[in-house]
Amino acid sequence: MNSGSPEPFRPAWWLPGPHPQSMWGRLARPRRLVPLRREIVPTPDGDELVLDHVDAEDGAPRLLLLHGLEGSSYSVYVQGIAAVARRAHLAVTILNFRSCARPPGDLGTTLPNRRPRFYHSGETGDADHVLKLLHRRSPRTPLVAAGASLGGNVLLKWLGENPGQKLLRAAATISVPYDLAAGAGLLETGAGPFYVAVFLRTLKAKVRDLAARFPEAGERIDLPRALAARTFREFDDAATGPLHGFAGADDYYARSSSLPFLGKISTPALLISAADDPFLPAEILPKVQGAASPALTCLFTETGGHVGFVAGRAPGQAIYWAEETIVHWLANRLREGADSSPRNRD
Repeated sequence: MNSGSPEPFRPAWWLPGPHPQSMWGRLARPRRLVPLRREIVPTPDGDELVLDHVDAEDGAPRLLLLHGLEGSSYSVYVQGIAAVARRAHLAVTILNFRSCARPPGDLGTTLPNRRPRFYHSGETGDADHVLKLLHRRSPRTPLVAAGASLGGNVLLKWLGENPGQKLLRAAATISVPYDLAAGAGLLETGAGPFYVAVFLRTLKAKVRDLAARFPEAGERIDLPRALAARTFREFDDAATGPLHGFAGADDYYARSSSLPFLGKISTPALLISAADDPFLPAEILPKVQGAASPALTCLFTETGGHVGFVAGRAPGQAIYWAEETIVHWLANRLREGADSSPRNRD
């Protein structure tokens, strides 16, 4: 397993500690950095997915982006990665997970889906569907992928489920909750309930709406317990788990965590995480390193928070180190692939 970085992360002095690092972007960054072209695509089960594209010149390699819990194309880190990718002359496709797409004119609401289900940390079917769609449309276009937090867990799990895949040249992740049970437990302590409350506010509204629109979904979940939940474990045990075919939170966490899949991955992938991530205990990172296949490069820092990694001398000069690092790393893998192609070896 490879490790190391040519440019180590140096956290901004004006954002000391994991919580300022984690919260800065949500409070201070713009949500419209890149122009998006929206597309609605059908799914095999009769639902639809919202894709947002950042176009580039014909033949440009394409980056598929997967956002985190309750995120969307307009999440600040997604916009940030897309902006870096655009500068690197990559086309971008952003997959909005089911129930997460925002209308362009109203980022405070989400678009409902047609089926009695949502998305979750281990649901890889939609990502697989989109990857195959992109490949069918342009089989000669090199594809790479990146995911943040939940989206990174989905990406790594998919790679482990498909060790012989030929769709992606490389992948990269930021702040993955590799062990969902451990992360949920950590978020029940310290500042964790503050973060959880932010996510549960929208998750509860969605599950209430879903139960009202689909009686069969309402029969599978324990709606009163879901609406009363104060922790991820309580909500996942009452709603996320049973809604998506799991026996409860423990079964959901065990079957959806990416940690058990890391040893099966053969695709080159960069994993960036911080030891002070408020969403994952630091002791999980050595387990990740021990489980990782030789194809994985683990770039773990002492600080950086959750999808933070903010550097720079002043707020007006903020540098989003992880976003820059994963795009440059992926671009390098694409160049290496191009240089080793048969037509370049003559």
